[in-house]
Amino acid sequence: MIAGTRRPLRIAVVAHVRHPIAQPFMGGMESHAWHLTRGLMARGHDVTLLASGDSDPALPVAALLPVHYEREIPWAHWRGSARFERVVQDAFERATDLLAAGDFDVVHNNSLHPLPLAWAKAARQPTVTSLHVPPFHTLRKAVNDNAAPWMLSTVTSAVQMRTWWDTPPDTARVASNGIDSALWPFCGEGDGSLVWVGRVSPTKGTADAVRAARMAGRALTLYGPVDDGTYFEEEVTPLLGGAVTYGGHLGAAALAERVGRASALLFTPLWNEPFGLTAIEAMACGVPVAAYANGAAREVVGECGAYAEPGDVPGLARAIETAMSLPRAAARARVLEHFSLARMIDRYETCYRDAMAGVAGAPIPKPGYVRGDTAVAALPV
Repeated sequence: MIAGTRRPLRIAVVAHVRHPIAQPFMGGMESHAWHLTRGLMARGHDVTLLASGDSDPALPVAALLPVHYEREIPWAHWRGSARFERVVQDAFERATDLLAAGDFDVVHNNSLHPLPLAWAKAARQPTVTSLHVPPFHTLRKAVNDNAAPWMLSTVTSAVQMRTWWDTPPDTARVASNGIDSALWPFCGEGDGSLVWVGRVSPTKGTADAVRAARMAGRALTLYGPVDDGTYFEEEVTPLLGGAVTYGGHLGAAALAERVGRASALLFTPLWNEPFGLTAIEAMACGVPVAAYANGAAREVVGECGAYAEPGDVPGLARAIETAMSLPRAAARARVLEHFSLARMIDRYETCYRDAMAGVAGAPIPKPGYVRGDTAVAALPV
């Protein structure tokens, strides 16, 4: 509960609807929403999760769609089509209806869609929007167009803050991701092998990880969902075989066990990585990181990793050997100090307080939301 308040808060967490908020997680955004909801509930807050109806039934879900849309209209094939835009638009119009009827103290918006932002500004609804991605045009425009004292934005790293704003507004905050370290138990010794964890896609550099492991002469297992089937079949599969394998998409407990026994994690972002949740999950297990120094990698991993420039596969192979020599206890200690779930919830509670305070005395904005407006779904929301 927020310090200084006498009651739990009524909080709506608005997720995207591309994937369910359930294990095994498709990626970091789904994991974040799941942990956020559980963490707020553990603090005594009254939480409603607005998400697809096939999300974790143990969570207090208000369904925006019966099932996540990727099952029937995959974003990669349907984006830009009238059907896709109508499905997503309908989902977030339902979200604004639920928010309007819910009498929420604060909304935590993880949706990546413009409608919750436009509605919250017009309704003077205290809102905290977590920006989990680089500043793509549609989302940046929605955030800037709907600026107000009660509309806070959070980014996950100082690096990401600089990519979003040349001069950050007073309503922008850094709130690093956090994990429940109990779900990622420490393992004091690795077995000499490597792991790579994430969505298999070109931006995550999966094929580079395989090439570097082979150069280093180390066994490697890849874990995670195949997000780009063409990339997996054409770029990754031909490199598999022998000591390099694909281990599938595992739930948290099984994945933590396999990650924990490795001697290093390969973290290979080929985009401006805003954070890197898989890195702190591995570090919580005591696993040091060999990384491409892209985006927030150095900021998050710190002294618990060794680095190469993005795309430098031989350099990454050398970084593997350096990383394997780093102390495992230091990796877990860094997570406990900087990236715990409790620390993340503390930071968000402060943001909720600031957003709620921003409503008092703020000038009334001009009307900026009309239900039914068409929003171009340029992001996989």
